[in-house]
Amino acid sequence: MMNVVDSFSASYAKARVKFLEAATTAGLTVTSHLHPLPGRDGEALAMDVALEGSPDASKLLIVTSACHGVEGYCGSGVQVFALHDAQWREKARAQGVAVLYVHALNPFGFSHIRRTTHENVDLNRNFQDFSKPLPVNEAYRALRPLLLPEHWPPDAANAQAVAHFIETNGMAAFQAAITRGQHEFPEGLFFGGTEPTWSNRTIRQVLRDHARKAQRIAWIDLHTGLGPNGVGERIFACRDDQAALARARDWWGGQGATPVTSIYDGTSTSAFLTGLMWIALYEECPQAEYTGIAMEYGTQPMAEVMLALRAEHWLNIHPQAPAALARQIKQQMMDAFYTDTDAWKGQIISQARQALFQAVDGLGA
Repeated sequence: MMNVVDSFSASYAKARVKFLEAATTAGLTVTSHLHPLPGRDGEALAMDVALEGSPDASKLLIVTSACHGVEGYCGSGVQVFALHDAQWREKARAQGVAVLYVHALNPFGFSHIRRTTHENVDLNRNFQDFSKPLPVNEAYRALRPLLLPEHWPPDAANAQAVAHFIETNGMAAFQAAITRGQHEFPEGLFFGGTEPTWSNRTIRQVLRDHARKAQRIAWIDLHTGLGPNGVGERIFACRDDQAALARARDWWGGQGATPVTSIYDGTSTSAFLTGLMWIALYEECPQAEYTGIAMEYGTQPMAEVMLALRAEHWLNIHPQAPAALARQIKQQMMDAFYTDTDAWKGQIISQARQALFQAVDGLGA
C-alpha cells in the first residue's frame, strides 16, 4: 500500500505521472484522450482512463477526478492510492466488480489551477439539452455587477454591497444564486456554456467505450470546496429518483459514514443545480441501473471559497494583472480547494476508501 501523503501531487504533471505509473504497476492498460491545449508548464494534457476487471463485467464502479479542475489535486490522490491498494483491488475482484478510473475529467483546469474548462465552463453545469432553451438564472444576473469588479481586490463599497446582500438574504441564497449555473455571461462564474465542452464530449465517449455492457453501475465523483474541513459529504448524484436515493443511502450511509445528502430535498450543502455530469450516464448507458454520489470534501468556509472563485475569474479576464497579485490569487484558489496537510490527506483517503468498499458491496448485493 502506498504512503497516503505520497499519493498526492503538487502539480497536474506530477499527478498524471503518478497515475500512469500506478496503473502500469497494477498491470492496467491506459487509454489517453489528449486535450487540444497545453498545460501551464507546456505539458501535454489528457483525460486518462484505466479499467481494472473484465470489459464485459455486469457490475461497474466509475471513479472520477477533476470534474472541477483544481479539485483534481484531491481526487487524483484518491485514485493513485486506490491503484496501489492491494486489499481494495482484491475486494473489487472478489465481488466481480470492474473499476473504471477516469483521471482528470478537466485536465486544463487541473493544470492551470482553474475550476473551469478551457472554455471557462463549469463542466458540472454543461450537461444540458442545448437544442432547447437553457435555464435562466435571474438571481445571478442581479448579482453579476458585484461579483467581478473592475479592480481587484474589491474596494470597500463592493465589499459592503456583497456583505449587505448576504446579511439580507443569507449565505445560502448568495451561494445558490452564484453556484446554480448560468448560461448568459461567458466570462462569469459557473458558466454552463452554450454547447458541449471538450470534456463533456470526451467523458461521453469514455462511457460508450467502457460502460455499455454493465447492468449495474456505481459512480463516485471526487470533489472539494463544500462543508467542514476534511469531512467528505456524500451527495446523491442521480436523477430525482427515490429508488436510487434509497440505494445510495443504503450503500453509503452505514458503517458510521456521514449520511447521504441530496440537492433535491435540501439536505446537501450544495444548492440545487442543473446540467450535472452524471446525466450523461442515463443517456449513454440506458441499459444500466445507476447509483452514484459526489464525494465532496470540505476545505474552507464558504465565504472564503467564494472570494477565491471571484478572484480567479477576475484574473482570467485580466491576464495582465501584476505577477505578484496573480500568484497570490492562484495560491488563494489552491487553498480554497486543497488543504495541503498530512492530516487532511489522511482524512480524504480514509473516507474515500470506505466509500469504495461500500460501493463494491452495494453493487455485489
